[in-house]
Amino acid sequence: MKKHFNLYENMTNMDPFEGPQYYIAPMWAFHVQTAFMSFVLFCGWPLNTLVLLATIKYKKLRAPLNYMLVNISFAAFVFLTYSNTQVWAAAVKGYYFLGYTLCASEAAVAAGTGLVTSWSLAVLSFERYIVICKPFGAFKFGNAHAGAAVAFCWIMGFGAASPPLFGWSRFIPEGLNCACGPDWYTRNEELGTTSYMYFLLTTCFCIPLSVIIFSYSQLLGALRAVAAQQAESASTQKAEKEVSRMIIVMVLSFCACYCPYAITGLVYANSSDANRDYRLVTIPAFLTKSSCVYNPLIYIYMNKQFNACIMEMVFGKKMEDASEVSSKTEVSTAS
Repeated sequence: MKKHFNLYENMTNMDPFEGPQYYIAPMWAFHVQTAFMSFVLFCGWPLNTLVLLATIKYKKLRAPLNYMLVNISFAAFVFLTYSNTQVWAAAVKGYYFLGYTLCASEAAVAAGTGLVTSWSLAVLSFERYIVICKPFGAFKFGNAHAGAAVAFCWIMGFGAASPPLFGWSRFIPEGLNCACGPDWYTRNEELGTTSYMYFLLTTCFCIPLSVIIFSYSQLLGALRAVAAQQAESASTQKAEKEVSRMIIVMVLSFCACYCPYAITGLVYANSSDANRDYRLVTIPAFLTKSSCVYNPLIYIYMNKQFNACIMEMVFGKKMEDASEVSSKTEVSTAS
């Protein structure tokens, strides 16, 4: 059988799927990796599962403006269940004992759901911009628009993540060889690894980030205009500060999740240094895997309506009057 590609062939001839990769790094590095993935699974699963269960239980959460929030949690749930569990098991064993086929499928699902989340965050910001700033006049955002937006995110995500399965670039073991990802590293002209990297960075990082920055800057500008007209209103000024903080957190969290991995890909793809240390890829790669923990906290649990429903479902805490909660929904979801 043909030997699988190995980034560390200069260190060993052992196939990445044959046995523990402890020659790459000290065992404590693999233990840290295992502990980190345990934390992601332990926190991410209940956070996202509760969102999905609450959406099933409470009809009021199934509003068009909430579709994208639920989509973020559903993508995270798929990511955790299929990809992160495999990476955790591989980290425990010290190598990807599940074989290349599962490793490549893990990378495809991880990339696909990650890109679905990336586009969902961009669409979510654009929805808020449409609802608050009304660039299209009296446009009513309904179920059909929300459903189309969800479908668009999944088509974009897996459409961009699947080419390595069909010959444009490839998925290879990366970091400490306990996870797979796109080939950022070899500049293989036959497979077009470099062109695929730039395609992925453009369509699923640069464009979504541009949409997020544009939408939230427009939203913040509209809120400041209202605050300027009502300078005497303390509540308006307080709302402006709260939304400003929220926007900063949202943009920074997106950048913290995806920027290190994107920058690492660019550096390795354009570096001519023969002694590049591929082990460092582990850090930015695992940062992207943690998004399924803090994304629901930022985008969903800070939403008044979702928070009230989940508190009632889990702790039996009585919700506010339904009409009051409903009246807050559009503000908390869109603003």
